[in-house]
Amino acid sequence: MGEDDPVRCLENALWLLERDGVKLAVYLTSRQEYGRKTGMQLEVAVPAGEQGERVTRNLFLSIDTALREASAYRGKVLSLKSEPRTGQVLGVTVHRIDPVAREDIVLPGATLELLERNVVHFARSRAARTRLGMQVKKGLLFYGPPGTGKTYTVRYLASILPGHTTLIITAEDVSFLKEYMALARFLQPSIVVIEDADLIVRAREDMGPCEEVLLNRLLNEMDGLQEDAEVLFILTTNRPEALEEAIANRPGRIDQVIEFPLPDANGRRQLAALYSRGLPVTAALLEAVSAKTGPVSPAFIKELMRRTAQLYAESEATGSVAVDLVDQALQEMVFRGGRLNVRLLGGDVTVVRS
Repeated sequence: MGEDDPVRCLENALWLLERDGVKLAVYLTSRQEYGRKTGMQLEVAVPAGEQGERVTRNLFLSIDTALREASAYRGKVLSLKSEPRTGQVLGVTVHRIDPVAREDIVLPGATLELLERNVVHFARSRAARTRLGMQVKKGLLFYGPPGTGKTYTVRYLASILPGHTTLIITAEDVSFLKEYMALARFLQPSIVVIEDADLIVRAREDMGPCEEVLLNRLLNEMDGLQEDAEVLFILTTNRPEALEEAIANRPGRIDQVIEFPLPDANGRRQLAALYSRGLPVTAALLEAVSAKTGPVSPAFIKELMRRTAQLYAESEATGSVAVDLVDQALQEMVFRGGRLNVRLLGGDVTVVRS
């Protein structure tokens, strides 16, 4: 459940009850398929007749309300876990993700403003939108080079919208889209994140029959949500040009596209400061990191500062970190590791300067 302390749960139980003058039995047990536990089931036995049906219906409504109000999964970051051999859903994984503060998000001011207006402010104004008869579901597309902070920003949104349940769907999990969407509706307000959407949603002529079925299912789920569904769709991609036009050009599926560009000089300086916390760095060193790296991804800056910290520790140096340690780290990453290493780290060998 993502909590430090375990919670005691019933696995088998029998209740003998009386409601509104009707005697009933309620039986809780695990559900088994092919000898494997696949969930829990609840059975209700009542006398035949209209009164028994009414009591049963009210009982399940009260259970449904209790589940919606429970804190076991609400407001957390979830994904489904499955059995690799059978592909069956085995349960829910609750991810322990450290909260991300706004000052840790290094994006151009206009990008951050666009992000917060279309996600944070949108979510917080749902009540007013409902009163005005406007829809409260929304679809967004985050795109940009690898390592520019798209997934990190999702963590920030999960932190700043604690009442929302975040569901993370990777390409290998998309076959469970039906189950994910059932969770999203049940635990709303929710955020559904489809990572690397270009692996799922691409030109139909490049798809096989199975892939096209998944695409159609995704489009139907995005279209099929009622306008009062408090669900935010966020698709991330490194290759927006590969996305299927049915999503990219269809209002109502994607309402806002947000670019995550490579950081500029000021952004690289901020990132160097962010990823050197705990190191004795000077303003001059941060300026040197910005000047020496050129347009590279935040992931590249993070690895550069990690290696600089390693060199600082190995040298048993005291005082401020010297610029030559940054140079050594760059030499190792760029020139000794070769062009492939630079590309994998989100950099460009033509613009990284020693």
